[in-house]
Amino acid sequence: MRAADQRGYATVWAATAIAALLSIAALVICGGAAALTRHRAGGAADLAALAAAGRAADGEQAACAQAGLVAVRMGTRLVSCRLAGWDALVEVDCPPPRPLDRFGPASARARAGPVGKEGRAVAGR
Repeated sequence: MRAADQRGYATVWAATAIAALLSIAALVICGGAAALTRHRAGGAADLAALAAAGRAADGEQAACAQAGLVAVRMGTRLVSCRLAGWDALVEVDCPPPRPLDRFGPASARARAGPVGKEGRAVAGR
């Protein structure tokens, strides 16, 4: 039995608190998914650039084909690939999970190539 002065305010406050906590949890989950997508794109770009640099001696077409294969296996899409001397420059797009797909893919760029004895990048071929 309810006392005459109780009007159900605790229920309203509890429902509001639960809705606020669920909203915060949804924001944290979406933020984590966005960060994960960005890291996936970065990792895929790095690996694709390394794969292309490993095939640089075979020419740009072979190097970029290898980069594309790595990008697809990582669940991303190769946007651009080119060789600048012995360096491979790639860009990939990574699609986000379903609730975030309206914001578009995460993009990442990477560069890979040989390093000289002094620890500096080798310029040119």
